[in-house]
Amino acid sequence: MTKRDLYKISEIKLTYTRKVKADERPKISSSKDAHRLFRENWNDLTINLFEEFKILLLDRNNRCMGIVPISQGGVSGTLVDAKLVFSSALKARACGIILGHNHPSGNTTPSDSDINLTKRLVTAGKYLDISVLDHIILTDENHTSFADLSLM
Repeated sequence: MTKRDLYKISEIKLTYTRKVKADERPKISSSKDAHRLFRENWNDLTINLFEEFKILLLDRNNRCMGIVPISQGGVSGTLVDAKLVFSSALKARACGIILGHNHPSGNTTPSDSDINLTKRLVTAGKYLDISVLDHIILTDENHTSFADLSLM
């Protein structure tokens, strides 16, 4: 290996392609708005089959910049990597995020794991100046909001 080879490194590029003007993005003013947006973007064929975790990326005016699928798991859980959550938010220059995942069982009661994950992500978001505004648990017919339950 030559000295020149020692200094060869990979280049990393970050891109974000805006497809919708800022004033045309859906505004999130309540947990119902967030639930509606998640539900419209969830696959009806899989919502009762396995757990998925997604995030809404929000600009400073709480307008949704996009939705990012983070993980897909089994019937009773999915793993969430905070690095994937926040790398997506940072890449899009999001000021806030809303967490969302489904419970195929139909029960929207937050589990201890759901509560602990939310606390971890809220703490991580504070270090990055990215507000974690809510965590929505959804089913095909209902939802629960951590913010509405004062769990944030």
